[in-house]
Amino acid sequence: MYGGIETGGTKTVCAVGSNGTIRDRVAFPTGDDPVALVEKCAEFFVGRDLQAVGLGTFGPCDPNPSSPTYGHILQTPKPGWANVDLVGLLAQRLDVPLSMTTDVSAAALGERRFGAGQGVPDLVYLTIGTGIGGGVISGGRLLQGATHPEVGHMLLPFPGPGVCPFHDACWEGLASGPAMAARLGFPAQNLADDDPAWLLEAQIVAAGVHNLACTVSPQLVIIGGGVGSRDGLHRHLPALVKQSLAGYVPAPALTTPGLGADAGVIGALTLAERGV
Repeated sequence: MYGGIETGGTKTVCAVGSNGTIRDRVAFPTGDDPVALVEKCAEFFVGRDLQAVGLGTFGPCDPNPSSPTYGHILQTPKPGWANVDLVGLLAQRLDVPLSMTTDVSAAALGERRFGAGQGVPDLVYLTIGTGIGGGVISGGRLLQGATHPEVGHMLLPFPGPGVCPFHDACWEGLASGPAMAARLGFPAQNLADDDPAWLLEAQIVAAGVHNLACTVSPQLVIIGGGVGSRDGLHRHLPALVKQSLAGYVPAPALTTPGLGADAGVIGALTLAERGV
């Protein structure tokens, strides 16, 4: 039995299970108090015979085990969380091996092993919701450099203003749920799938996928999240990506997550079981 923790900007999910199957789970608000969150996670795991626990967390974070700040949340705008040693706090309460990556990298691992990416060695898991993030698997291995990929903060050839507090009109600043809400004047979840406003959203998303195709060369891009899973986006996206790439490189296949909203926490269980 393994443990998995997915800490999102809004909600945290803890689960126990193995081989892609969740046996038990709990969810609660992430909140602004890291110590209180760790206590809730530890309470869920009390009395369970676990081999290891995997953590997929919102970023930016440091997932490099050889780094002196491994396991830390970095300069996040989320109140109360900047520079928090999340793995260190968990290690004080959980006497099992801990592995950490980003929530989207965990989701990429889960989808590759148990979801839409089975048998695909080169893929990107992309989430478009409150923010935009991506986990990259290349040659069957999770891509990780000095830190983790921050694909949502690529700059694109679209004018602002955007809503990113760091980069204004980056991909996240232009195409996230809050960016759509700023553009529309109401939440994106209230937008019908046949609304013409999805065309502009798809054009911005297609530009980002173009960049991914030209840099990490995925065979498949799995797009999830509250915005990313919408049919209004996907009905435009394949043709726009193909048009943008213009035959120079093959357009990756596009799909929604096979594991649905469980991709992240199943990926955290997968991380615990297999490691990065």
